[in-house]
Amino acid sequence: MYPCCSSASFDCKMENGEGVFEIRTPSRAFTLKAISKQAMMYWLQQLQMRRWEFCNTQSRFPVGSSQLVNEPLAGRTNVVDNEDFLPLVKTPTEAVGLKAASLPAPQTSTALQNISLKHPWTEIQNTVYNICGSKQLWGNNGNVFSFDEFQEHPENVDEEQEAEVEAGCAVKEGTPEDGRMGPRLNWIRKARWMNSGFPGSEELSREKNSVDKVSVLQQQILTLTEEVKSQKELVKLLHKALEAAQQEKRVSNMYLTAAEDKDRLELVRHKVRQIADLTSRLEALEQEKKELEQILTLRDSHIQELKEHVQLLMEKNHAKQEVIMTLTEQMARELSDPLQEANTITVETLYKQQEEIEHLKDDIDAYKTQNQFLNSEIHQVTRLWTRVAENEKALLMKCACLQARNCQMESKYLTVLRKLQEAVPGLPNSDAELVKNLIQEALQWDVKEEAEEGFNLNPVSEYDEYGFMTVSDYEIEDWKLLAKIQALEIKSNKLWSQEIVEKPLRDRWNSIGELNPCAELKSLIRSGIPVEHRQRVWRWMVSRHCSPVPGHYQRLLEQSRSTEHPACRQIELDLPRTLTNNKHFSSPTSQLIPRLRRVLLAFSWHNPAIGYCQGLNRLAAVALLVLEDEESAFWCLVYIVENLMPADYYSDTLITSQVDQRVFKDFLSEKLPRLMAHFEQYQIDVSLITFNWFLVAFVDSLVSDILLRVWDAFLYEGTKVIFRYALAIFKYNEEEILRIHDSVEIYQYLRFFTRMITDGRKLMNIAFNDLNPFPMKLLRNRRSTHREELEAELCELEQIKAAYVKERAEQGPQDLEEVVSEEEEES
Repeated sequence: MYPCCSSASFDCKMENGEGVFEIRTPSRAFTLKAISKQAMMYWLQQLQMRRWEFCNTQSRFPVGSSQLVNEPLAGRTNVVDNEDFLPLVKTPTEAVGLKAASLPAPQTSTALQNISLKHPWTEIQNTVYNICGSKQLWGNNGNVFSFDEFQEHPENVDEEQEAEVEAGCAVKEGTPEDGRMGPRLNWIRKARWMNSGFPGSEELSREKNSVDKVSVLQQQILTLTEEVKSQKELVKLLHKALEAAQQEKRVSNMYLTAAEDKDRLELVRHKVRQIADLTSRLEALEQEKKELEQILTLRDSHIQELKEHVQLLMEKNHAKQEVIMTLTEQMARELSDPLQEANTITVETLYKQQEEIEHLKDDIDAYKTQNQFLNSEIHQVTRLWTRVAENEKALLMKCACLQARNCQMESKYLTVLRKLQEAVPGLPNSDAELVKNLIQEALQWDVKEEAEEGFNLNPVSEYDEYGFMTVSDYEIEDWKLLAKIQALEIKSNKLWSQEIVEKPLRDRWNSIGELNPCAELKSLIRSGIPVEHRQRVWRWMVSRHCSPVPGHYQRLLEQSRSTEHPACRQIELDLPRTLTNNKHFSSPTSQLIPRLRRVLLAFSWHNPAIGYCQGLNRLAAVALLVLEDEESAFWCLVYIVENLMPADYYSDTLITSQVDQRVFKDFLSEKLPRLMAHFEQYQIDVSLITFNWFLVAFVDSLVSDILLRVWDAFLYEGTKVIFRYALAIFKYNEEEILRIHDSVEIYQYLRFFTRMITDGRKLMNIAFNDLNPFPMKLLRNRRSTHREELEAELCELEQIKAAYVKERAEQGPQDLEEVVSEEEEES
């Protein structure tokens, strides 16, 4: 039975009569009738509770191996909680329980016994249903809800039912001769209704005297209660005064018993601090008191409005009572004169209207009950839906965890293959061939095929949001395997941090409206700007320090079209070599290539001192990918070159870039002395690797996700972010570098080791937390010192060069004559 009830719906339509309700299942519908309305509501609530218990026992979430998933579901199987929609109905003892079982069997009612004049057609249908279906219903031994129409006890019959029975008797026994018998019975019934509704004057006077006595006693009780309250408050005040006096006595004794003035001074200071504390608390309490007084004033005004509204309702009710009294007296006068037929018709009309009003009230009560029942059903369905949504979310989290573990296992598998690949010369031929085949299968495996075969929560796409390749295409087989391992590690880190780190970070960004510089915004930008907010934040950071001039970019484009810039040829040579691992720039026919050309040409006319320098193409390309608008990318390039980077960073001599390399070596010696000593031992010049990092802000060195996080902080804080991340990259791989003891192998490792950094969160923590902070002032001082040294070296070099040129100029013609003479002699 419970599986049927779990998918069934219950309904108690008032059109079917009192006590009749329906149970609809997908296969059929059952119409049941209880002995009373209370019994009907009891059975409906019991069915709801049984169905809810069955659903809870059947839909428990399966216990899995993941602790992360099982813990949130432990408290989700509570069966029933207190609901305010439909209060619990007490068990009707006359229809349910031992008392009902001991009652004699009910008599079979006749077809016309309980017919109500309220809904005659519905009553006829129910009567036919009971007559035709009684045998079938009593023959079904297993149905405990099949109620026949029981005859209620005569003592419980109300006045309205009694009036209906009298009216029915009058219809049966009356004859055409005494046709006035019906109206006469109606008059008797109406008179009885009036007498029952309005008591006599004696009863009113008694009730008035008793009410006066009760009101006097109640007033005395209130007075005594208030007096008791005041006495209690007085006692509390006396207790507080006594406690204060005892406290003052104890403090005085401590002050008097103090041995030295120092102790007494400390007691005085302690009291002064207590007084200050109490003063601050008093001010806070006074502020709270003012707020409470304002709230009290608002509530008093609201209460006054409610009182006025109640007064209006009372006046309206009083007016209605007067109208009812007037109409009742008029009816009594009209009923006292049976000879006036017109008045009789009016009284009958009023009585019919009164009956219709009573029927409408019954209908309203029935609809209210049905509404409560439906609200309870909707509430249960909502709880079921909420629980299913929570289970689905937990399953998605579990799938993400399993997929992250799968990526880690695949990464470890590929790492083992790579180690075996390195050891191939020492393996037998059969094992070497097997390792080679396994590596070939791993490189040819396509993630899309796996996604088509089964459910894949976060498939590894070929390109990320900005078009960068997730798995880099290297020519060397060993590097291809490393790129595959790197892609799996990045995906694993994203899956692990998606719910724990990324989702709270996105929620914090979604709550930020207008952007204003502050410590919280700085922390959020260092953690990485989400993709949906990055474009807006970058535009804001550029506009803070570099105000775009309207129409300036268009004028530069017109100038570049009319006049060819000297750097145009170098720009055309660098365009095909820009971001070759990005699908938007990898092809000569890509849409962003013409935009990048226009941005670089406009900048070469905007800043003739620099014109064009190799590296600007990659800076402008990243700005185009994020900002999408070429004019915004142009101003972003202007902001980087002219505001963030020092002067002469992209000049012909690149003097400031060389200064930064010397500054970075100083920081590397201070922050990572072991690593710097290792480089000096094997004569490794790190500037050969890091020079390009500083010139293009790590473009083409880091994976796209980490690169854009670096740019987020770089655009907000400046060039010190590049120093921080450069040191963090070496710190991230310090142990691996220290294990290499060959200069050639060290240079080979430094060529691609930045691409093997997959955990952006770890790198960020090293850059901003593990390394000791160095302020911008320190960076400027170091730059100034090394710039003076470099300029002195360059000046000395220029002097040596000038001396050499002068010497060659003096010796040049003589040497030339000697060579000519020797040639003449040979000829």
